[in-house]
Amino acid sequence: MRGHPLATDAVLAFGALVCMVLGSFADPHGPHGPAFGTRNPDPFSLLLMLFGAAVLVFRRLRPRAVLAVACGLSLLELTTGEPRAPVAMCTVIALYTVAACTDRPTTWRIGLLTMAGLTGVAMLAGPLPWYAQENIGIFAWTGMAAAAGDAVRSRRAFVDAIRERAERAERTRDEEARRRVAEERLRIARDLHDVVAHHIALVNVQAGVAAHVMDKRPDQAKEALAHVRDASRSALNELRATVGLLRQSGDPEAPTEPAPGLAVLDELVDTFRHAGLPVEVIVQLGPEPGPLPAAVDLAAYRVVQEALTNVRKHAGPGARTEVSVVRVGPSVEITVLDDGGTEPSVAEPGGGHGLLGMRERTGALGGTCFAGPRYGGGYRVHAILPLP
Repeated sequence: MRGHPLATDAVLAFGALVCMVLGSFADPHGPHGPAFGTRNPDPFSLLLMLFGAAVLVFRRLRPRAVLAVACGLSLLELTTGEPRAPVAMCTVIALYTVAACTDRPTTWRIGLLTMAGLTGVAMLAGPLPWYAQENIGIFAWTGMAAAAGDAVRSRRAFVDAIRERAERAERTRDEEARRRVAEERLRIARDLHDVVAHHIALVNVQAGVAAHVMDKRPDQAKEALAHVRDASRSALNELRATVGLLRQSGDPEAPTEPAPGLAVLDELVDTFRHAGLPVEVIVQLGPEPGPLPAAVDLAAYRVVQEALTNVRKHAGPGARTEVSVVRVGPSVEITVLDDGGTEPSVAEPGGGHGLLGMRERTGALGGTCFAGPRYGGGYRVHAILPLP
């Protein structure tokens, strides 16, 4: 029916024609009550019924024009038909269509005009007395048609609103899921970068030291190789912990080790000192009770880790580094400074993901991160992490 509306309306028009023709043979005022077959419609009434049914075929294409034509045919029948045929049935169907296709104010205006016009003409100009039940029936049927069409239109609007809201909620849910997946991928990428870049940089340095002193100072080479072993073990442990977050909930093999924070900052700094990078650390978190929030603690640790890794990779020989973690009012400020070393450094290729990761971490917590060269040489990283 939805795919072929014109054919559907043609079937409806044929059914209306059959009902009007059958109704024209019924006499509601027979000697023994309503009777069928006791009267016959005149040819002009049959022609009006045929035209009225024909225009109903186009009721959804031009609803107001069809209603106007149906009203005109009904008025002709009301003023000339004797006995009267139910041509007004096509007006009832056309008025229902207009009410179902337009808004409520338009339905009120057109419906009242149609009801008053047809009923008034039937009472004043028709062959029947003004109080005849047929005249009251015209008023009742046209009123019910307008009310039914308005109810159907309201129901369709309500269903469409629910469907549109459900589709919008589905789209929003899909977008939220994609956003969460993207955020999780970024978070895992940052963690993997921090872990791999830090430990691989240390392994690279210590392996270079071991290769350099292997022949002349085997004891120092063994010590460097021991640092390589420790750094690689730490890298594997942190990678296992990070990848463990991807396991399904309830997996007994998922690690339960807490995320690193400032509590293990000394161990982190020691790995760089063993790699030959002098580092001075100042941590002043003030007299406020309780530890830092977990997200802030992890972000501060990762910022220091990435900054020291960059110093070790990009600074020249003999570079000295200062790290400070200080609570200033409602925030924690992390500063990592280096003097650039005694000789120009050879920049290693890289995509700059470490600096981007630091900015993403601080930005996710509502903080800021600045990284850039210092006046006179060296590099400076300064991050501010607000506390809730």
